[in-house]
This record gives sequence, C-alpha cells and structure tokens, in this order.
Amino acid sequence: MVRFVNIYVVRQLRKTLCKLTDRKEMKIFIEIERLILREILPIDEKGLFELDSNPNVHTYLGNNPVENIDQIREVIKMIRQQYIDNGIGRWAIIDKQTNDFIGWTGLKFETETINNHKKYYDLGYRLIEKYWGKGIATETTKATLKYAFVELNLIEIYAICDIGNIASKNVLEKTGLKIIETFELDGIKHHWFRISKDEWTEIQKQNAHQR
Repeated sequence: MVRFVNIYVVRQLRKTLCKLTDRKEMKIFIEIERLILREILPIDEKGLFELDSNPNVHTYLGNNPVENIDQIREVIKMIRQQYIDNGIGRWAIIDKQTNDFIGWTGLKFETETINNHKKYYDLGYRLIEKYWGKGIATETTKATLKYAFVELNLIEIYAICDIGNIASKNVLEKTGLKIIETFELDGIKHHWFRISKDEWTEIQKQNAHQR
C-alpha cells in the first residue's frame, strides 16, 4: 500500500526539530513570557545588519550606521570574545513564537574609561525599528536587572543615553535607574544612570506590596 505524506506537515516537523536542536546547542540566559534572551551567534548577522544599517536606529548613536555585512561579522566576533574575556556580553532578543531576531539587550563589562568610570557593568539595548513601542526594551531591561542582581550578585549597574533620546530615558527610569549626572561623550551630552542592588531590591518589595 502506498501512503502519501502531507509535505506541509513534514516541513513543519523539520522546522520544529531544527528549533529544538538549535536551543540545545545555544546558551539561553533568560526566558520571559514572549522572548528568549540568548547568546549572540553568527546566525544573527542578517538581523544585526537590519538593525545597525538603519539610520533611524543610529540617530542617538553617532549617526554612523554600518554599510556592509563584514562590519557586523566583526561585531559578532567582538561580542563573543567578550563572553570569553569578561564572562558577559550583550544578548540576542528572540521572539519565542516566530524565532525572529528582534535586537539585543543585556550587560557589557566596560573596560574603557567613560565619564571617569572604568571596569563597570553597562546596561544597554537596541531594537530593530519595527519592534519599537511594544514594551520590549522595558521587558528585557527588567529581566536583565534581575539577572544582574540575583544571578550575578552585582552591586550596581550603570547606563547612558543621549539626552535627546526621550524613549530610552523613559525606559531606564521606568525600570528603576536614576539620572546621577549629565556628561559629554564625543561632544554630545548624555545622561548617566545608576541603580544599586539595594535600590533594585527595595523596588521589588514595593511592587510586591502593590500586587
């Protein structure tokens, strides 16, 4: 007896198996309701190029978008080397349902001197434009802070943003970081943010009481 196989079903099964295999091989740091935060991999080059070749994304980042995929490949190498050298680096944001690359988030151990600070943990995020305004930056920032203070037991986290970047300022303030001062970076004024573990813990207590 000849049995006919539904080609669509076979393709879907293959996709599912590929996703399961990929998840076993890659390092996932955090899973939240609709997102996965995992290590950045060479397979992310297309998504990263879409992100960093967009001039709108770089409005408050020096207006210097990338021009070719080789630049992105160098960025990926740099981030993966940070995982080895510093034990931490930015993470890819992945949509759980579609497996699409959304952008990056997470911590970076800053080894260069910025605003008279060196060897500190910087919190950052960058999203592909079509994902702006969906609460993803806030959601991943909250998850990153929890990871920093609970899993890594860090004492404090810093962040910076261009003073004109109101959306980023709002995300950082909404998640508990406070502006400590304003300083100049490459001739442009930036806000300097900070949050300590004690401050973050107090916010969690207050949120628990309000539930």
